[in-house]
Amino acid sequence: MYYYFVLNHPAHYHLFKNTIRELMSKGHECEIFIRPKDILKELLDNDVFEYIILPEFKRKNSSILFSSSLGLLLKDYQLAKYILKRKPDLMIGTDWAITNVGKLFNIPSLVFNEDDTNATAENKLFYPLATHLVLPDCCDKGLWGNKRISYAGYHELAYLHPKTFNFNKDVIFKDSNNQKPFIIIRLVALTASYDKGKKGLGIHLLNQIIENYKNQYQILISFEGKPNQQFKEYCYSFDPSLMHHFLAGAHLVIGDSQTMIAEAAVLGTPSIRFNDFVGKLGYLEDLEHKYGLTYGIKTSEPEKLLAKVNELLSSTNIIEEWKRKRQKMLQDKIDVTAFMIWLIENYPASFKTMNENPDYQFNFK
Repeated sequence: MYYYFVLNHPAHYHLFKNTIRELMSKGHECEIFIRPKDILKELLDNDVFEYIILPEFKRKNSSILFSSSLGLLLKDYQLAKYILKRKPDLMIGTDWAITNVGKLFNIPSLVFNEDDTNATAENKLFYPLATHLVLPDCCDKGLWGNKRISYAGYHELAYLHPKTFNFNKDVIFKDSNNQKPFIIIRLVALTASYDKGKKGLGIHLLNQIIENYKNQYQILISFEGKPNQQFKEYCYSFDPSLMHHFLAGAHLVIGDSQTMIAEAAVLGTPSIRFNDFVGKLGYLEDLEHKYGLTYGIKTSEPEKLLAKVNELLSSTNIIEEWKRKRQKMLQDKIDVTAFMIWLIENYPASFKTMNENPDYQFNFK
């Protein structure tokens, strides 16, 4: 079979990387298309994957919505040119372009997403064009009917499940004499179309956290995009291939990022997200309220954030407690990569199987 994978974020590469490797090892052909956001290109280069870069529209003083819309049209056009040369059997990914182009050329599209429609309203525009939606069972509950395939898991479990990731503490600070426990702070750019009007950690709060804990902990700040020079001494440029080992070894992760907070949670590292998406995303609500692995605090409650940081860092048995919480979560969830490989390789018969017997997914534990 011949598959297109269309990716537009580093986390989406992690979501599919193990599936792509396994499909290719079985003799399937996989074409990877990317939008080079953040470290996505670097990740692919490090893992020696071939890929095609889709064009972006960047124009000064243009609105995010306008740039995103024109960028989507450019991607549609570029994908169409490749399809005219050779048509894939199935288009897979997180990018809306596969729904548009798939509809135009009568190619089935499988959209993988975990952002609920109440937080990303553009789902209403593009989901109807997708052939099927592959969503965590905690996402968009009750929506999209027979178009959706629900599974017991999260995107992050496709690459951080114990069967696909093993924490190696020896790679952390292997070239450093600083062995203090560390806190990771992740700051995102908040420039996506759905980020409009949203806020995250500001300079004042960041300074407070640093001053409160810099003597006890090493503070590592990971910036999306250009680092703020005010925090140069705390800025840490992670080797992309080691990022998840650092998350697994951290004492606490704080950020206004959805993805990195969820990654920390499934690894069993205490984490706090501070942004305006709190309460709107099912997978983070699941990790927080069902398993107690993370906390969400709105930007209107900065004092609550500082109190929660202090509470977690003052706990004497937090590491063992989070190990137990993580184990309970893993018992309930599936091996997402194994499930994805089966779903794609046997599609569309696999959709029929899931529709008739949703518990079939628990064969992939």
